[in-house]
Amino acid sequence: MRFCSLASLLLVSCGAFSGWLVCLLLGVSEGGEWGWTSPRILGLFAAAVLLFIAWLVTEMRADEPLVDVRMMRIPTVWWTNISAMLFGFGMYSVMIVVPSFLQTPSSAGYGFGASITESGFALLPLSAAMLVAGILTGAFATRYGSKVPLVVGSALSALGMLFLTVAHDSEWNFYVAMALVGLGIGFAFSAMSNLVVEAVPRDQTGVATGMNANVRTIGGAIGSQIVASIIAGTIVGSALPKESGYEQSFIVLGVALVLAGVAAAFVPSRAVRAIATDGHEFDTLTIDGAIAPAEAGLAIGEHVHHER
Repeated sequence: MRFCSLASLLLVSCGAFSGWLVCLLLGVSEGGEWGWTSPRILGLFAAAVLLFIAWLVTEMRADEPLVDVRMMRIPTVWWTNISAMLFGFGMYSVMIVVPSFLQTPSSAGYGFGASITESGFALLPLSAAMLVAGILTGAFATRYGSKVPLVVGSALSALGMLFLTVAHDSEWNFYVAMALVGLGIGFAFSAMSNLVVEAVPRDQTGVATGMNANVRTIGGAIGSQIVASIIAGTIVGSALPKESGYEQSFIVLGVALVLAGVAAAFVPSRAVRAIATDGHEFDTLTIDGAIAPAEAGLAIGEHVHHER
């Protein structure tokens, strides 16, 4: 009987979780084509909200939830996920906007008429810089904590996109900008994983990091569609998009990455986490008989609130 009850609860939870994600992402993906105010899109968004609420209620009532919602309220996890969504918004959208700009024929008054292969090379600095930053993050995190590379990563990424806003008339502008964005994303993505793992008990690291990746993907889907809509909105007739559409997209992505840094700034520092938990690691608190892991994480939020 207990097995059947747990199986039913798991199916309901998985169904609700999958349902709100599908409705949200389908609505975001098809909004430009179907119309953002069309009944189908509004219905999908309404269904996403209702299914999300149903999923939350199911998880909060479950003795063994698929995702511990209370764990997601831990300040470090919460603010890291907000930052992850905004970083996903910026990173995945860059891979759409930059190649598209470079492939635009120069007869449009901007662009370089690059081939698909040539425009792909412009993203190489991004990949190489991410690799370098990922290697360096460990040393920075050991010395300063994982919050620092997350904030620094946001600043570097935002600088790269805002640089493109004012300088995009030469191909080297894109190589420099992509290197900055890559450094920032490399620092940030490595730091996010560290922060989440440090903030939750050991037996929940898989769920916590998985949710962080899901949130990042959701941000990417939303960002990609928003910038695509901005660019498409400047097309008149069958002509190419106006340069201003790309400039507005660069600004939007830069602002999103700045906001990612703002969210990262709210992540409790390593010193604050140590004070709130008396220097214990979250996954050993129950062994010492001090406080449970979830309470340890939430204690940080209370400590930060009192400090303010």
